[in-house]
Amino acid sequence: MRRDNVRTIVILLGLACSLSATLAVRAQAAFTAISNSRHFSASNYCIYPDSVEPAETPVPGGKKPFYISHYGRHGSRYLSNRKGYDIPVAVLSRADSLGKLTATGQEVLQELRLILADSEGRWGDLTGLGKKQQRDIARRMIRHYPEVFEGPVHIDARSTTVPRCILSMGAATQQMVAMNPQLQVTLQASHRNMWYMNYQDQMLRSLVDSPSCKRAYDEFCKPRKRNPRLMGVLFNDTAYVNQHVDQVWLNYYLIKTAMVQQNTKMGERSQLINLFSYEEIHQFWQCENVWWYISCGPAPHSGGVQPYGQRFLLRKIISDADSCLRHKRPGVQLRFGHETVLLPLTCLLGINGYDTQIADLEHLEDSGWWACLVFPMASNIQLVFYRRNPHDKDVLVKVLLNERETRLPLPDDMAPYYRWSDFRQYYLKKLDAYEKQ
Repeated sequence: MRRDNVRTIVILLGLACSLSATLAVRAQAAFTAISNSRHFSASNYCIYPDSVEPAETPVPGGKKPFYISHYGRHGSRYLSNRKGYDIPVAVLSRADSLGKLTATGQEVLQELRLILADSEGRWGDLTGLGKKQQRDIARRMIRHYPEVFEGPVHIDARSTTVPRCILSMGAATQQMVAMNPQLQVTLQASHRNMWYMNYQDQMLRSLVDSPSCKRAYDEFCKPRKRNPRLMGVLFNDTAYVNQHVDQVWLNYYLIKTAMVQQNTKMGERSQLINLFSYEEIHQFWQCENVWWYISCGPAPHSGGVQPYGQRFLLRKIISDADSCLRHKRPGVQLRFGHETVLLPLTCLLGINGYDTQIADLEHLEDSGWWACLVFPMASNIQLVFYRRNPHDKDVLVKVLLNERETRLPLPDDMAPYYRWSDFRQYYLKKLDAYEKQ
């Protein structure tokens, strides 16, 4: 897709907001963030910002960084399976054989076939852009915290067993070694680590599948999922559409296909995004945002406990840090996984208020709970630790979300820096309280 077209569409999202005066100001601010971050309306198919150079708050007390603990999502990828392409191709191909497509519908069908051919055999694969994202993040990590990477320090890198995560790990560590050949790097991608790297709690998932959750989601999305205007653009026979086309799913898969192309080489060629108006893109984003809130966030509709699915990961991060802090040069721990882990971990930590419970889903957007700001491709959480020297017991930690400083629900007299003792006490107590229930 052309970047100027995408930028125009996304800017229109903010300009055309029709909420009340107060909500419009908040929504416009959020849409501005989207327009500055290249098509964030694509939900979990958003690409990582081209460049991240946020301001850094001065470290109190002359302390210096000495250890980094990280969990990151894989970089940009292809669509994970054929279904997203097969359904619209099949629907449009059948209509074309019966002479039911408009000229635009025929052009869309041809473009879908080109996209399908480009993606064939690459389902879920890391793209070239995905590798670049990981290299750039690693480069900035070393540039911002050179003290951590000096000399032959150890880089302990682990990923889930999914190829795109393994390749993301490889791209990041390769960049680090290129910048410091003395680094001692170990790589792991083992099923033995999956209990915390990508744990899926079936009991918690069952709450998401409950009738009450489905009802809340359907009530929110039902008026936002149909797209009769698009059907008129693609088809020349309304009766045929009403009898033979699942309009909700065709609209969904077409807009999703349009959004994901920014992660592939087809992004420079695809014009699918131009099929959709501001309102349609906005409605897609709203439904996706609500779905992620219910399935991974602290939504009261799914018990308010979904983030606890990543309790094992948080405990492992804490225990690993406790072990590493005993060393003079602990180095870096890198973990590469998925957005279905990173988003609930963000909520479990309460980063920037993402632990907020909102009963009325109509207010989710204006509350600032935007999943797309958390989990673009290659998104990451970094815990950066500080001390004066190896004998300094007053260790501080700063949490970065996508390389930007965050606020935590902890004593904030030094925020965004927090005492490690306060951090571990607060979160271990939180996890203990949940597990006792």
